[in-house]
Amino acid sequence: MFQTLYKKCLELAAHKSSNFYLGLVSFIESSFFPIPPDAMIIPMVIAKKKEYLKIFLIASIFSVLGGILGYLIGYLFFDLAIYVIEFYGYQDKVENLKLSMSEGSGFLAWLSILFLAGFTPLPYKAFTISSGLIAFNLPIFIIVSLISRSLRFFIVAFLSYRFGELFTEYMEKHGSKWFTIIGIIIVIIFIIIYLFFKFNG
Repeated sequence: MFQTLYKKCLELAAHKSSNFYLGLVSFIESSFFPIPPDAMIIPMVIAKKKEYLKIFLIASIFSVLGGILGYLIGYLFFDLAIYVIEFYGYQDKVENLKLSMSEGSGFLAWLSILFLAGFTPLPYKAFTISSGLIAFNLPIFIIVSLISRSLRFFIVAFLSYRFGELFTEYMEKHGSKWFTIIGIIIVIIFIIIYLFFKFNG
């Protein structure tokens, strides 16, 4: 199924209405669709290099809007939310997080996880829905999603613009690893800055 959907996304990337379909895929991927927008961003940028900023913006904006939908699913539709969470195997993690949040801890940890979910190959949709389930602060959720999704899609769009097919080959072999490493480094830097100001403020 995943391979079929992936091929369909590649076909949509070559469609005359590819910008519309990129927005649609970016939107639904943030709440339930399994194929990330990267599958469309890369071939679209290679085909239309001068539009790489436009392509990056479409993916970022609609991904965050889809993330808000995922949040609302978690907040308003418990049974549907649990079904998606169970599908991705995150039910125990959500229960533990609920407990830690109720005890006054876990906020910083979830903030870090949410950023990594938006930036790395982690299933972002599972974390948008989980954020709604635990009633995580919505404005902060939107800000973190906007930063992480925009940063990820800008890197993908810019490097596709800069290196073309070479970047496609590299992403297939090493993309997941490097996005995870970069994401973890950014989170560590953020935590260090946060703790510095907390204890020296």
